Amino acid sequence: MEKWECPCGYVYDPATGDEDNGVAAGTAWTDLPEEWVCPLCGAEQESFWKAD
Repeated sequence: MEKWECPCGYVYDPATGDEDNGVAAGTAWTDLPEEWVCPLCGAEQESFWKAD
C-alpha cells in the first residue's frame, strides 16, 4: 500500500494506520474518514502527497 506524506514530515503508513486517532492498521489512504487530519500538525488530507 502507498504511503502518504504531510508537509510537516508525518508519513501515513496504511500498514500501521493511526490507531491513536481511530484509524485501524490496514486502512488504505482512500478509506480514511473524511474528518481525519494529520495527527502532528492538523493538515487536511489534500495537503498530503505520495511518499517515495
